[in-house]
Formats: sequence, C-alpha cells, structure tokens
Amino acid sequence: MELEVAKKVFQSTDEGRSRAINQYEQSVRYYNNKNDITKDKGGEDTLDPDGKKDDYIRKADNRISNGYHRILVDQKAQYVGGIVPTFDVEDEILNNKVVEILSDNYARIFNRLVINAANSGSAWLHYWTDEVGVFHYATIDPAQITPVYDGSLEQKLLAVRRTYEALDTETGDVYIYDEYWTDTEAQFFKRKQGEDYSALMYDYRVPVFDITTASPMDNSDVLKHDAGGVPFIPFMNNQDGTPDLQRYKGLIDVFDRVYSGFVNDVDDVQQVILILTNYGDAGSATEFKQKLKQDQVINLEKYGDGDQSGLDKLTIDIPVQARDDLLDRTREAIFLHGQGVDPSRVEMGTNKTGVALKMIYTLLELKAAALESEFRPALAELVRAVLRYLNDRQADKRRITQTWTRAAIKDNTEQADVIAKLANVTSDEAIAKGNPLVDDWQDELKLRESQSDSYDNPAARDNIGG
Repeated sequence: MELEVAKKVFQSTDEGRSRAINQYEQSVRYYNNKNDITKDKGGEDTLDPDGKKDDYIRKADNRISNGYHRILVDQKAQYVGGIVPTFDVEDEILNNKVVEILSDNYARIFNRLVINAANSGSAWLHYWTDEVGVFHYATIDPAQITPVYDGSLEQKLLAVRRTYEALDTETGDVYIYDEYWTDTEAQFFKRKQGEDYSALMYDYRVPVFDITTASPMDNSDVLKHDAGGVPFIPFMNNQDGTPDLQRYKGLIDVFDRVYSGFVNDVDDVQQVILILTNYGDAGSATEFKQKLKQDQVINLEKYGDGDQSGLDKLTIDIPVQARDDLLDRTREAIFLHGQGVDPSRVEMGTNKTGVALKMIYTLLELKAAALESEFRPALAELVRAVLRYLNDRQADKRRITQTWTRAAIKDNTEQADVIAKLANVTSDEAIAKGNPLVDDWQDELKLRESQSDSYDNPAARDNIGG
C-alpha cells in the first residue's frame, strides 16, 4: 500500500476508532471501580468530611464508587468460561494435536476474551507463527484494533488496522505505530507521537534474507504470511457488538450519587450549628467556642418577657427510609438490566430443585447465550487456524463440534437420576457427556472401555479382585 493511500485509509477510520476507544476506556474505568463520581478526584474513592469549602452548612464531599460492573462482567466470564468449551474435529489424533498446541493458555485466554468482549463489544485474538515455526496466539487490547469490513451482508473481514504507542529505545522517541494486516501480508507504518499523518513513514522492521545463503540482506516494511486469512479473529459480545456497561451505567451512577450523598449526610449531621440570640459578649466564633469549652456556660441578655433571646441548634435530618428504598430499587434494577444474579437476594435451601436453580440463572443465561452464539464461529475459526498450521487439507471443511458447559450451581442428584433411567436406551457417549461427575467425556469413554476390557479378561479380573 502506497504511503498516500495509507494516510487516507487511516484518516477515514479514525472517527470510528476514537468512538470505540472512548467506549472501551469508559468500560475499563468502571471495571476497575473508577466510576464517573470519582472522575474529578483522580478516579479514586475519597472520604473528605470537609471537602466543600464554599458551603457553610454542607461540608462533606465523599465520593464512593461501587463496583457493580466488575461483579456483572466477572460473573458472566465465570459462568461462560469457568468451564472452557471443548471441541471435536472428528479425528482423535487431530483433536489431541489441537489441544496440545492451544496448551494451558487456552482457559486463561478464553476468560480474557469474554471480559474484553463485555467491556469493548468485541474482543480480538491474534495468531501467528514465529521464526522457528511455532504457532502462537494471544488477545489484543481492543483499543488497538480497527477492523475493515467489505460492507456485504456477511460482513467479511478485509483487513485489520492495529495502532499502538511504543518507545524507540535507540532514539528515545515515542512513536505511534500502525500495522495494516490483510489475508496475505502485513505492512508497517509509524509517526512520532503528537504528529499528524503528514509525518507518516514506513516502518522497516521486517528482516529480508537471501534464501540461498540465509544471510540478512535488508529490512522491509512488508511481512508476507500464509495464515489463510486475516490473522485476527473477532469475538463479538452480542449480535450488535455493544459493551455491557451501556445497559446499566446510568443506574450505577445513580447508586453512587445516592450512596455518597448518604455518607455525606452522616458526616454533616455530626456538625451541630449553634444559633445565638442576644449573646452578651462580643468576639469571634472561635472565642465563643473557647469560652464555652472553658466555662461551660454562656452569657445571654434578655430584654423583657417577650424577648426571644436564647440558644438553638440546627441539625440535618437524614431521610433514611427513603434512601434505603431508593438504593434497594436501584441495586435491583442494576442486576435486572445487567442480566446478572444478585448474590444478596439468592435464598438457598435444602429444598432447592433443579428447576428453581435454573430460574435463578435465567437472565444470566440469556446474556451468556447471546455471547455463545457469537463466540462459536470465532472459536471454530481459531481451531481451523490451528488445523491449517498442522497442514490439514480438510481444515476449512471439517465439521467442528463444540461443547459449552455453564459453571453454575446444579442439582447433581436430579441429573444422576435422569442418566440412570436412560442408561439402557442411550449411547455411552451421551451418558458420558451428561455425567455430572465427568469433566472430560472422551477420557470417561476410554476409562469405561478399559474397565470393560479388564472385566472381560479373566486374568485381569482376578487381579482386580485381589
């Protein structure tokens, strides 16, 4: 891509990029419990009983941020990804190879994808092969990614722009780096921090080797790859690609304001304002306080029977019941619109049936199902990328079966009863998948086969019996 074309492409995507970044950064602030109420306090909770210097009656200026957004996001991440989805490509050898390549990072990365998707509207995963031919994959900060789609009904991904800042250790300057990835290559650009696109230049970071001697020749701004597609996979949060926070941000702000106001009133009510009428001694308020503390009496002058001379006090009444009701209603609305489970309202008992437990998770299940429907094709694309890396000729045509399991409280007794009743009329595979004690149904089938073979073998049976 020519430099002038790159400038136009980057300029045309800047508006959408800025909008997405602002939306994501707001979600991250709320996820880290730095809500708007603390914005002018540096994003930190503050307890300041004398914060309002220009108010003679109301002095307290406490700012308390409540972390409901993090509760809802983490609840969703654990419900969907606490037990990571498994997959089957209908080939046991390939299954094992894919699992081996994804390795132990799979569960951690999947959890990050759910959290990033909830905060940004879409999470991004990048995969690549290093210089020694090892497959890698990792999540990318959503603020760095700007997708370019073809505009068709299928919204095919044409390219991905990745933008980030980094320090050039050789010059000490901070540069803004722009990478432009297509299905065949990546091109690299950079400009100094604070400069516009007129200062855009090629970033020559890709070493070029002589294939006959394997010796370095020069550096290039273009990296060729054989990923078989744009090596970035979007994991959408829902069909609209919108973050969760926008559903209930206003409710969290209301809760923060009412709660902080409640704390302010508690601080302010402790300060009694004395009202003096016809106080006999002249002097400042400080002198009056000192005299009252020392003598424990005050001198008031009274003029006749109708005189109103005396001492009164002004206090602040706190409407406790009204605020309690408002906080309860707001909290309930946060979990309703956030489609979560409010742990303070879950009443568990010994008589909770499986149906009752499912009702508790109804709203969370709706939200999780919306995410799952968008994550399924993305996860399948990751598996296909690994299959292409393994040189599987059927990588783009294979049927990939995914098994998603919710990490929810279950009534295992009811599930076990159902399995016991259907054992004689259901396949071993279905029974293994439905067994509440089994985490990996494929391992369970192998163990059952091994156990069956042992019992069919008299010698092995005798050894088992001692």
